[in-house]
Amino acid sequence: MEIHLLRNATMRLRYAQHTLLADPDLAPRHARDSFTGRSRNPMVDLPLAKEAIVEGIEAVLVSHLHADHFDAEAQQLLPKDIPVFCQPTDAERIQGYGFRNVIPVDHVVEWQGVRITRVAGQHGFGADLASMGQVSGFVLAAAHEPTLYWVGDSVWYPDVAATIEQFQPSVIVTHSSGAIWEAGTPIVMDAQQTITLCQTATASTVVAIHLDSLDHGQVSRADLRMAASAAGISAAQLRIPNDGDVLSFEGSSAVASQ
Repeated sequence: MEIHLLRNATMRLRYAQHTLLADPDLAPRHARDSFTGRSRNPMVDLPLAKEAIVEGIEAVLVSHLHADHFDAEAQQLLPKDIPVFCQPTDAERIQGYGFRNVIPVDHVVEWQGVRITRVAGQHGFGADLASMGQVSGFVLAAAHEPTLYWVGDSVWYPDVAATIEQFQPSVIVTHSSGAIWEAGTPIVMDAQQTITLCQTATASTVVAIHLDSLDHGQVSRADLRMAASAAGISAAQLRIPNDGDVLSFEGSSAVASQ
């Protein structure tokens, strides 16, 4: 398995000999408005041309439809017959963008030898939940591949712990920028929540992304590494890739349970 981080939540995943694109945000730097007045978004350029990012993609995973997770550039550039896996509440809107092979994942779907399980997420706390809307994470499992749990835009809360307990993933991808919204509390994991996840999933490698890309993020890569080191979390357990980095993982696992 390979995780090629592009920017924010956008990843090229090489899994079970297939290439998938997760949460494609292909906009150029500063193409969208600021959330906080600190900077227009995205704050950084993509490490590759957008045409190179979509080249060879066989399917797309969309966790939810906020602009930094499936933007207009991606909607225009991706072929309209490509399989797009999404949460059921987003299927109609994605079809409205012209995509003809939208596959809502109610619970589990099987695709090309890969089991894709949609799991719950919570995009913040309290008053922010209504404005953030529903989000999902995904667990990927296949023969001779490590089980991957992509948490998505979620804070640490009991359902994330339950997913880890159920699937025992080898690799967990977290969104760890501590981004804030109107209530002023995190709408994705911050440093302490990421550390708590690492302390819970001691047998997993955690890959922290969604960092240094958007102006409402409160935690930088450097902040997260410093906090994790202070808490005794090793760089081997918590990996914090830069945009453009490719992480490789080996391992054989049974297909995750339903």
